[in-house]
Amino acid sequence: MEHEMRAEYEEGVLPHADTPVKIWHMVRLEGTIAMCGRELPPTSATQSAQVWGTPRGEPFCHSCGALYLREHPGDIG
Repeated sequence: MEHEMRAEYEEGVLPHADTPVKIWHMVRLEGTIAMCGRELPPTSATQSAQVWGTPRGEPFCHSCGALYLREHPGDIG
């Protein structure tokens, strides 16, 4: 199954190109429900799952990370 990372922002903050990301979550491709169950705005920033585990993917949701590793055990750095 394909995945991508989707941004969560501080409460009440609308996503824009320069909005700081509170935390990154993993979603199934083009989805808005994170693997941890959090609903994310469809307009929030996304980036490739390949960024997971790199500085560009931080901070990252620990729950999403654990669930992602269960589906992709070979992706450990």
